[in-house]
Amino acid sequence: MGGWQVAWIQPIFVNEDETKLSATVLEAMMMKISAGIILLTLVSLIGCASPPPYVQQTGVDSSPGRPTVYEDVNSPGRVAGIGLESQDVASMTDKMMGDMLATPVLANRNVPPRIIIDSEYFRNESSSRINKNIITDRLRVNLNRASNGRMLFVGRHYADMVEKERALKRGADGAGGVPVVDRGTITASRSTLGGDFRLGGRITTLDAVDTVSGMASRMHQIIYEMVDLETGLIVWSGIYDFKKTARDNIIYR
Repeated sequence: MGGWQVAWIQPIFVNEDETKLSATVLEAMMMKISAGIILLTLVSLIGCASPPPYVQQTGVDSSPGRPTVYEDVNSPGRVAGIGLESQDVASMTDKMMGDMLATPVLANRNVPPRIIIDSEYFRNESSSRINKNIITDRLRVNLNRASNGRMLFVGRHYADMVEKERALKRGADGAGGVPVVDRGTITASRSTLGGDFRLGGRITTLDAVDTVSGMASRMHQIIYEMVDLETGLIVWSGIYDFKKTARDNIIYR
């Protein structure tokens, strides 16, 4: 027959549970794709990132897991500012030691002088934070070794330790009491040794800061003096000074 033919389309019915399942699967796939894109982006950014600032400035990567770098105390380190640092301590104590050994009143006496070197009268009046003992201890130890008996050093900073031991050897009251320990092998003396000379000195600074550029400079002046403990006469003096300039962001402890 001619004319139009009518075709019947059979409707397709989809179960509601199947629709929900398909949507869930599609959502999970989209989440995985998104996570993959984010991961690739992070990896790309990390690979192209510049080294941390401390690596750029010092050349040393001190991030966790990196080995410690030992440095020469006589040379400027990678971390440096305008304060008093290890190379300054080493340089000035060596200079003072050589100068004292060349002073006849201290190093060429017929009877070796008794000398006290500690930080008691070595004052820090500077803007630099420094443990004074690191200076006086180094000077005393090196001078004691180098003088080879030409100077004798009294450990006044150990006076309390010595007096306690003397009290134990002589009795609780130190005068006829019952001794707690024996006298040891050194011949007993009625009193501890007095000093002939004692170190005094002062650390001072002069600071300047450029508020525009952020540059700072500091001039240090360190005075060493050896004083006669009977007359107060200054028998030897030494001076060490230096100046540093930098954009200072170092914290000294």
